Amino acid sequence: MDVSMSFSQDMDNEYEKLIRRMNPPRVVIDNDSCKKATVIRVDSANEYGILLEVVQILTDLNLTITKAYISSDGGWFMDVFNVTDQDGNKVTDEVVLDYIQKSLGPEACFSTSMRSVGVIPSTDSTVIELTGCDRPGLLSELSAVLTHLKCSVLNAEVWTHNTRAAAVMQVTDDSTGCGISDPERLSRIKNLLRNVLKGSNTPREAKTVVSHGEVHTDRRLHQMMFEDRDYEHRLVDDDSSIQDERQRPDVCVDNWLDKDYSVVTVRCKDRPKLLFDTVCTLTDMQYVVFHGSVDTEGTEAYQEYYVRHIDGSPVKSEAEKQRVIQCLEAAIKRRVSEGLKLELCTTDRVGLLSNVTRIFRENSLTVTRAEVKTKGGKALNTFYVSDASGYSIDAKTIDSIRQTIGQTILKVKNNPQEQQQRQKSPSHESPTRFLFGGLFKSKSFVNFGLVRSYS
Repeated sequence: MDVSMSFSQDMDNEYEKLIRRMNPPRVVIDNDSCKKATVIRVDSANEYGILLEVVQILTDLNLTITKAYISSDGGWFMDVFNVTDQDGNKVTDEVVLDYIQKSLGPEACFSTSMRSVGVIPSTDSTVIELTGCDRPGLLSELSAVLTHLKCSVLNAEVWTHNTRAAAVMQVTDDSTGCGISDPERLSRIKNLLRNVLKGSNTPREAKTVVSHGEVHTDRRLHQMMFEDRDYEHRLVDDDSSIQDERQRPDVCVDNWLDKDYSVVTVRCKDRPKLLFDTVCTLTDMQYVVFHGSVDTEGTEAYQEYYVRHIDGSPVKSEAEKQRVIQCLEAAIKRRVSEGLKLELCTTDRVGLLSNVTRIFRENSLTVTRAEVKTKGGKALNTFYVSDASGYSIDAKTIDSIRQTIGQTILKVKNNPQEQQQRQKSPSHESPTRFLFGGLFKSKSFVNFGLVRSYS
């Protein structure tokens, strides 16, 4: 049975390779047709998950997708993306443009190693995935355990949402600077970290996974929190539930019965990587995007997707509809930067993360999101912190922390009061006024001519 299934999968893979050889992907990068953005057109044979791959590559290059037009009905995938760099300018860096061509064009057909710059190569390190109940001081406790176990954190990303926390950490042995392979030591690391994650009074399971393969951090964090069901609504004892409701994205799901599509619309405050987060979630929930449109105007973002489940059916029930809405809301809110942003830049050393997060904890600050990087012997860390009691962070507290760590080492990047302000999304239009309503009346995607008129 296993042999026949393996043979069938091999045949499917060979067939996909044959199709791609006959129809190699084509990438056109246009810096002339749009005044404000670089237009990237991608044409290729259609396959499940290809939209996520393309969006992932563009996002990992820190490009901002301001508009997108998606069409993958039938056997062909045709997408257009209007992108800018982090400063809002056209992409003119030849190295970046060449990378896009190689990653999305014919050269990428059979080379998965070029698929994404956001993948952590872990040949010389060990990747630890953690999921558990969030609480003040959790990151401090986890990093203290790793320091005690003679583990150095090279890279890490931590997300918290809806009382749950997830982290992907890339660690090495202090003495050798290499990955940890001893089974007994790995088992001890897993058990001690799991004990920290369990906490004292949570009924939910804590998970610790150790691997040595390649990991795309953002993708894994979404998958881990989805598996942990962080999208389920939970009762909270304080005013955070009221604040959370104000920040709630406007997500709607309606069935277009004439075409057997479910139409998913998202309206929310725009931010980096928003498109990746929604497409990643739809893909992980096994929905296929056949058509779509993405637009940003000012601080607001609007996304519209025409989807079917991988089995070919639209959303079948009210329960399924609510689950899609909850999962997309969670995907959007996981990366929302709550709290005060602090950036740390200094020479890396053993125990640095443990020391810094301990100082945060001792000053009643909790880390809501963190990104830890090590490059060329330098630690480049970003923390989003809030007061553990729910109050506004006292400026004197931050001054005291900066004096302890170092004024030039730790810098404040935003104002907590400004960070708490949230603008309301524009009023939701009738669900029948779909942006792509006239698309199916035409015979083609107008050869993407709408990009010029819409830009």
